[in-house]
Amino acid sequence: MSAATPTVFFALFDTAVGACGIAWGDAGICGMQLPEADAAQTRVRMGQRFPAAAEAAPGEAVQVAIGGIRAMLRGEAHALDAIVFDMRGVPAFYQRVYAVARAIPPGQTLTYGEVAARLGEPGAARAVGQALGRNPFAPVVPCHRVLAAGDKPGGFSASGGIRTKLRLLIIEGAMRGTPGLFD
Repeated sequence: MSAATPTVFFALFDTAVGACGIAWGDAGICGMQLPEADAAQTRVRMGQRFPAAAEAAPGEAVQVAIGGIRAMLRGEAHALDAIVFDMRGVPAFYQRVYAVARAIPPGQTLTYGEVAARLGEPGAARAVGQALGRNPFAPVVPCHRVLAAGDKPGGFSASGGIRTKLRLLIIEGAMRGTPGLFD
């Protein structure tokens, strides 16, 4: 393989919430993209995030991941823990945060503070929020399942912001003890 040949590839795929993107290489999935306003904008965003990537047809492992993501975004319970991520370049603390977020079952939520406590770092709620704000693997690393104190939505860095976060939570049937989650 020559130096000019890309080692990262990407594809767009349709879901119940719009055209998502997925990027992969020899070490696993290196990034995902929730929908932008339309497929063309999602493609542009993938090009910005992965400038050396070539658009290609996904292989079997990536197709399995896409199938699971599609099911998840339709509100169907689907295990996504077999998806392998390429975590090269992802700080160790972020990896720990992503592992906790990945363990939150569909339809359930934690707060940033609860994630920090599960990491054994109860004062790190803000750092947890920063890690989730830079999550390159949404929605498989379900940062949408992490709320601010008082079960408020908090932030969300994907296109559409908090509206997208709440839409994902509604699809999953998330209910937290308080009735104001979606207010």
